[in-house]
Amino acid sequence: MNLPVKTLEVGELEFSSEYPGLDEISGKLDNLNFAIPVDVLNWESFTYRPDVKFKIAYTRYEMLLKYYVTEQWFKAEKTGTNQDVYEDSCVEFFVSPADDGIYYNLEFNAIGTCLMGSGTGRENRKRADPGIISGIRRKGSAGEKSVSEKSDGFSWTLTIAIPFSVFFHHNINVLKGMTFRANFYKCGDKLSVPHYLTWNPVGTLKPDYHRPEYFGLLKFV
Repeated sequence: MNLPVKTLEVGELEFSSEYPGLDEISGKLDNLNFAIPVDVLNWESFTYRPDVKFKIAYTRYEMLLKYYVTEQWFKAEKTGTNQDVYEDSCVEFFVSPADDGIYYNLEFNAIGTCLMGSGTGRENRKRADPGIISGIRRKGSAGEKSVSEKSDGFSWTLTIAIPFSVFFHHNINVLKGMTFRANFYKCGDKLSVPHYLTWNPVGTLKPDYHRPEYFGLLKFV
């Protein structure tokens, strides 16, 4: 299926320190004059569309992301690294830094619990060492404690700072001038009403995020 390939230019943010605090990062991302929607419904069996946007930037040492979500059904039950956070209210960033077929899946529930894997496809993936994942700084507006499902509507944000070393199959020292392939997702597999949204369209019959042939482009300018 020949689907459009979206391209997003990602700019650099400057701070007074090499590793600014997440509150400062969050504020700077809030002030960017754009928000990218994650709003593509690819599968007719899943029609619920929560409101999901993200902002993205980078520094000399980290990639910066902030998700903004409003959804009717919400939960954040997983608290352990590499647990199945996609069963909760979950935002995801899949990224391929090179043309070697390897991509990373970074998946977060609303309280910042992270599942991360790497490989060339769904079937041959390996979950990352928790020591690597611990380098990803996260702060969510929903706090850090487990939350059982609620169905009366909920809005939340999650700020994420990803050091380049997290992409451990690749030697990344500078982002400026590089182009990565990537996609951004929202899901909730075990919510009362599951949903599956993407930034770049995915042309599969059933929900499948592990399809790098449908990634868009990130150009770091």
